[in-house]
Amino acid sequence: MTVFVYQTFEVKQEKFKEAIENAKKIKIYRNDHYPHQVELLNPISGQDYTYALLATYEGLAEMELQNKKMFEDEEYLKLIGEFFLENVVQGSMHTQIFRAMDDLIADKEKEDDKEK
Repeated sequence: MTVFVYQTFEVKQEKFKEAIENAKKIKIYRNDHYPHQVELLNPISGQDYTYALLATYEGLAEMELQNKKMFEDEEYLKLIGEFFLENVVQGSMHTQIFRAMDDLIADKEKEDDKEK
């Protein structure tokens, strides 16, 4: 079942250029080193300095496994440490986890077929 992790955060205005460059490095690093997809989203409307990372995983177990690996990776920890401590407004991060409705519907249909 596909899981999406949507994390919004506000970048410090005085660190805007550095924040965007560092967020791009995080995206590239995760996409190159881990089997999940990460996108960096910029606002079209709403608060100008609120950006988002959208990560797509195969499921909750895969998300937990990848997060464990990332937090054991010294290079990744250096990237996110710099990013969150120096470039993000403290307390502005908000994380939401979603699952795809199509997966839920398909799973339900499989269960119904098994019962027949």
